[in-house]
Amino acid sequence: MLVLTRKVGERILIGDDIVITVLDSRGDGVRIGIDAPRGVKIQREEVVRAVTEANVEATQAASADAEARLRAALGGTAPMPTDPPASGTSSAT
Repeated sequence: MLVLTRKVGERILIGDDIVITVLDSRGDGVRIGIDAPRGVKIQREEVVRAVTEANVEATQAASADAEARLRAALGGTAPMPTDPPASGTSSAT
């Protein structure tokens, strides 16, 4: 990790097309501006973490009754096959 000290108005260049500018410094916080191409994702870590945690929680809650909802959506309560039938065998007599 590169650690830099910057003053308000000073910039950090990343590659040829990303510029980070220190806009303001107040107490224990710093405001920064980021200029980057449209295709570059810029996200706050806490937002990404919160979305990931919410997705995990939603997946776990949905799995509890997922089989029942799937059966209802398919319009029946017939048991779902667990093993595919063996190829080359016939059940006709």
